[in-house]
Amino acid sequence: GHLLLEDVPGVGKTSLAKALADSLSLSFARIQCTPDTTPSDITGLSVYSPAEGKFRVIPGPVMNNIVLADELNRTSPKTQSALLEVMEEHKVTIDGKEQPVPEPFMVIGTQNPAEMAGTYPLPESQLDRFMIRSSVGYPDPKASEDMARRFLAGQLHDAVHPVLTARDVREMQSGVAEISIHDHLTAYAVNIIDATRNKAEISCGASPRALLSMLRCAQALAFMDDRSYCIPEDIASAATLTLPHRLVLSSGARLSRVTGGDMIAKILAQAKVPR
Repeated sequence: GHLLLEDVPGVGKTSLAKALADSLSLSFARIQCTPDTTPSDITGLSVYSPAEGKFRVIPGPVMNNIVLADELNRTSPKTQSALLEVMEEHKVTIDGKEQPVPEPFMVIGTQNPAEMAGTYPLPESQLDRFMIRSSVGYPDPKASEDMARRFLAGQLHDAVHPVLTARDVREMQSGVAEISIHDHLTAYAVNIIDATRNKAEISCGASPRALLSMLRCAQALAFMDDRSYCIPEDIASAATLTLPHRLVLSSGARLSRVTGGDMIAKILAQAKVPR
């Protein structure tokens, strides 16, 4: 699934994405989104080659395993939409021809929630394609001291060594998809999704895509816990991770400073947990 990181500048969002790619032996590309970034800057383009006498496709940065779209909300809606097809279909269309992206494929988008001048809010259709929204946060004092020592010793940017390969990642993805979810847990997940559509504080609830993302996230949590099946806690945790950023709150809720996370916590507290 794709990841949206919301945090202030300088906390290591780009370093995190690059380190993730290096540790998994995956290709990496960074797109610095600006108001003049065009769709072809993301997807690639077809240009005529006089030497060859034909058009040649120049791949864009999305033809990598992990793509960092830095400050995604600073580029125009037209350019933001260029990511929609590739995030959902894992392919791009250049000059009428479909080009599949390499697998595994992941988009990491970043935006600064504290600075809104000159930005274009991400549309609901794009937010819905990010499985999880999270933040890096500031390091604690101990981690800050360690970072300072490594910086002074010239070791801050030591290379990250691969621990897995692309094949390993694909095998893990297959393993996640095989995690069992009992029917009563599926019904529990559906009830949570349905509750987001029946709250006065929420003007637009979670989509069917959100349900699928929540179930896949629950499977991943069970996989990481070395279980072959999901439990209710996996569904609840997955809801907390995958749903808050997808909810469109009413104007009254926003004025009251209610957040999507608040609403999911309220829904989970009211939901009947299967046992």
